[in-house]
Parts: sequence; structure tokens; C-alpha cells
Amino acid sequence: MSSREVTRCAVSIALLAVSAWVSIPLAPVPVTLQTLVLALVCTALTGREAVVSVAGYLLLGAVGLPLFSGMNGGLGVIAGPTGGYLWGFLVGMAVAKALAPLVEKHLNRAVADVCASVVLLLVAYALGTVQLVAVSGMGIVPALLAAVVPFVVPDAVKLAVGIGVGAAVRRALNALSGVAR
Repeated sequence: MSSREVTRCAVSIALLAVSAWVSIPLAPVPVTLQTLVLALVCTALTGREAVVSVAGYLLLGAVGLPLFSGMNGGLGVIAGPTGGYLWGFLVGMAVAKALAPLVEKHLNRAVADVCASVVLLLVAYALGTVQLVAVSGMGIVPALLAAVVPFVVPDAVKLAVGIGVGAAVRRALNALSGVAR
């Protein structure tokens, strides 16, 4: 990776950490600004940069740095009730960035950006809910009602803002580097 790519990834990791610290504790999953930053990263960065950023964030948090909501860190968070949402971010980002070029080829960049962010979120919801059910013993319906349904509207707003900011960042990065992203 070039120094510019490493810098973009480092800034993204920092933004993910700060966005997790802005947290409203709701049981069993807190409301954070991570969805906004994930949409920004998904929109602004290349697939490689986006996936490396989320992987780096998870790795640093897993080794104990307090990067997750509530300024928590460690493998216990990743393995705990809400950990599936965290590693769902990584799987979701990989799937989203793999699908975005296909959508862009048939439609346009703006639609691809929206589709990628929605896919990222849906994968995180699915994997997070599966782990929540497995770890907490909740049934699937109570888990969805507690950890997905209350977040749909706020997450849609955060996705919209993140995509808008991400598109502006992408344009700025393109202008600086002279390369289309």
C-alpha cells in the first residue's frame, strides 16, 4: 500500500473509533455513529482500502484498545452479544465493495453507492442478529425487535449522510490525486 492509502485507512480507523464512542446505550445494542462512518468509508475509499480499514479497526479493538462502543475493547466484545455486528461490518464491507462495481456497470455510481451501503448494513444486521441469538439465548423475533427494528430509521438517516459525505470526500480525493476512484 502507498503512504496515501495507509493514511486514508488510518484516518478511517480513527473515525470508526470516534463514531463508536458517540454512543447511546440501548439494550442489547447501543446506538452509535458507526453506520454513518461505514457508509462514508464504503463510498469514499477503494474496496481494498475500505476492507483494510474495517479489518484494522476490528483487529486493534480485538487486541484490547478501547475502540468499540462504551470505550470497550478485547476479544470478549467480539465474542459477546453485540460482536456479530462488529465483524458483520467487515463481511458487509467486503460484500458491498464486491457488488458495487456490478451495480455501477448497469446503473450509475450514485445508485451503486446506496446499494453498497445498504448491503453492508443488511449483512451486519444479519450476522449481528445471528450472534446475538446464539450468545444471549434470545429468540430470533425478540432479537430482531430489540437489535434491528429500532435502528432501521436512524440507520437509514446515517447511511444517507455518510453516503453524501463520502461522495464529497471521494471527489476531493480524486481532485487531489488526479485519479478516478
